[in-house]
Amino acid sequence: MTSSQQSAPAVNAYEANPYAGEVALRINGETLALKLTLGALATLETRLRTGSLIDLVTRFESGGFSAADVLALLAAGLQGGGHRLSEADLAAADIDGGPMQAARTAAQLLARSFALPGEAGAQVPGQGPGSVAP
Repeated sequence: MTSSQQSAPAVNAYEANPYAGEVALRINGETLALKLTLGALATLETRLRTGSLIDLVTRFESGGFSAADVLALLAAGLQGGGHRLSEADLAAADIDGGPMQAARTAAQLLARSFALPGEAGAQVPGQGPGSVAP
């Protein structure tokens, strides 16, 4: 791996910083911190071609998200977290907890990215009263 391809270091599950909008996900045996930076959000918006990020949040809140939404969101979070795992690599990766954990982590990533300061433990979209869980 060249220096331009190096990824951010792996973290323990307890080291992801919720106050910085980070979530942790174990991929291929490594716990990685994911974060949606402004650049990662712009890439995500372009990738999904769905109008706005509000549309994506609405899909997660209603339980109407797709596997492609989850994959694109996690790939953007990996990019924002400084990891060089491509979307294709992520699609083939071993994610601890499988697709359900991937969906939960994607929802948590959205919630933390749009939480106001002091709300780092923001409720996960789709898990509030009257919501459908992912």
